[in-house]
Amino acid sequence: MRSLLHPHDPILSSSPLSRLFVAVRFSSSVTSLGCRSQPPVMASSTTSAACFSELDGSLKRKEEKLWGGRFEESVTDAVERFTESISFDKQLYKHDIMGSKAHAAMLAHQGLITAMDRDRILSGLDEIERRIDAGKFVWRMDREDVHMNIEAALTDLIGEPAKKLHTARSRNDQVVTDLRLWCREAIDRIIARIGLLQVALVKLAMKNEGLIVPGYTHLQRAQPVLLQHLLLAYVEQLERDIGRLNNCKDRMNFCPLGACALAGTGLPIDRFMTSNALGFTAPMRNSIDAVSDRDFVLEFLSANSIIAMHLSRLGEEWVLWASEEFGFLTPSDSVSTGSSIMPQKKNPDPMELVRGKSSRVIGSLVTLLVLCKGLPQAYNRDLQEDKEPLFDSVKTILGMLEVSAEFALNITLNHAKIVKALPAGYLDATTLADYLVKKGVPFRTSHDIVGRSVALCVSRNCQLSNLSLDDLRGIDPVFEPDVYEYLGVENSINKFSSYGSTGSDCVAEQLHHWISKLQIS
Repeated sequence: MRSLLHPHDPILSSSPLSRLFVAVRFSSSVTSLGCRSQPPVMASSTTSAACFSELDGSLKRKEEKLWGGRFEESVTDAVERFTESISFDKQLYKHDIMGSKAHAAMLAHQGLITAMDRDRILSGLDEIERRIDAGKFVWRMDREDVHMNIEAALTDLIGEPAKKLHTARSRNDQVVTDLRLWCREAIDRIIARIGLLQVALVKLAMKNEGLIVPGYTHLQRAQPVLLQHLLLAYVEQLERDIGRLNNCKDRMNFCPLGACALAGTGLPIDRFMTSNALGFTAPMRNSIDAVSDRDFVLEFLSANSIIAMHLSRLGEEWVLWASEEFGFLTPSDSVSTGSSIMPQKKNPDPMELVRGKSSRVIGSLVTLLVLCKGLPQAYNRDLQEDKEPLFDSVKTILGMLEVSAEFALNITLNHAKIVKALPAGYLDATTLADYLVKKGVPFRTSHDIVGRSVALCVSRNCQLSNLSLDDLRGIDPVFEPDVYEYLGVENSINKFSSYGSTGSDCVAEQLHHWISKLQIS
C-alpha cells in the first residue's frame, strides 16, 4: 500500500488549504481503503470530505492494538506501513470469517462462551461479510491484517462478545487455517481451467484427423507423427498436473486451528469439531508443525511451476509454428496482436506471454523456498511474505490456462504447408531400419545400412523412396520389393503399432479415451 503519511506531507499542517490538498492528492489511496472518491474538482464535496475525514481520523487517532496491553508506545508510521499485510491478505476475508464461525461454534459447544454470545458473533460476522461483499467495509491499515480488521470491526459492531472470539486461538493458527482453505479452493479453480484447456486441445485434434506433422528431437526432424498424437501429449501432461494438484490438496487438507501460538492450549477445546466443520480430514497432530508448516504452499507452487513449464513448452511450439519459417499454423485475428511500426505484423503474443509469465510462477516458488529455508521453529513473521507470491502464482496460472485454451480454439493448421514440408529430414529412416530388423538383420547392422542409404540420398538430393531397388541392394542385398511399403511418411505412420505409439489405430484409441473422459460430444 502506498504510504499515506510522510514527514513533509501537508497532512501535518493544520491549515484547511493543506488538508484540502491532501484530500485531492490521496483520493486514490482513499479509494483503496474502501471509500468512494470523487474527481479532484469535487474534493470539497460532502462525500469527499466525509470519506477523507474517516480515513484521516483512523490514521491520526490510532486505536490501541489488540495485542497492545504490555506496550507503552504505539508503533511509528514507518513500522505500521512496513508491517501491514491488509493490502494483500484482505482477500482471505471469506476464509477468515468461515474459520471464525467454526471456532465460535466450537467454543459454545465446549462451554467456553454462551450460546447467546455465539449467536451474536455469528450474526456480526455475517454482517461484516455482507459489508465487504458490497464494498462498504473500510479496511484500516492501523489494524494490520485481515484478522484484526475483522475482529476489531466485530467488536465495534457487537461489543463484549466479540472479545471472546479469540479464546484458544492465535493469529498464528488462524492465518494458516485461512491459507489452507484459500489454497483448497484455488486448486479447484485451477483444475477446472486445466480441464477446459484439455477439452480445447482434444477438439483441435478432432478437427485435424489424419494430419501428419514432423516430429522433432533436438529440434531436428526425427520421425513422422500424427498431429493428434502430439496434441494428446500435452493433454497427458496436463492430466499429471491435475494429479499433482489433487495430491497436494489431500496433504494440505489438515486443520491447524486450535494449535494457538505454537504449544496448543489448556482450555477444553475440540479441534476435531472445528476440523470437521471446515471440511478438513483431521486436525494436525503437532501444534508446532501446525503453525510453522508452509510445505503445502511450497508444494502448491511447485505444482503450479510444472503447469507453467508445460504451458511454456506449448507456447514455444506454437510460436515457432506460427512463424514464416514453419508456417504450420495461423492464429485468428482474435488471438493475435500487431506492431506499432510494422503494419504487416501479426504476432502470437498471447502464447509468447504464456512462455514469459512462466518465469513469474517459477520465481514465486523460488521466493518461498528461500523464505522458508532459514526459519527456526515455530512461527516467524517472515511467513507473512508467503501470501503475495502465492496469490500471484495462482492468478498468473489461471490467466495462462485461460488464454492457452482460447488460443487453441482460434488457430488453423495449414495442411498444405505441412504436407509440403514433410519430405525433408528422412522421417521414414527409422521405419526402414525396422523393416530390416523384420528381415532378420541385427538392429545395429540395420542402423548402419540405413545410415549409408541416407548418405546416398544426401549425395543425390533425393528421398529414400526415390532410391531404386538396385540402389538399395547396392548397399545391402537384403532389400526386397516390399521395402517400398515402409517408405514415405504415410507408410511409416501405418507401421507404428506399439501401445501409445503414433500409429493411426493407437492414436484413435487415445483420442477415444480422452473424448470419453472429458465428456466431449
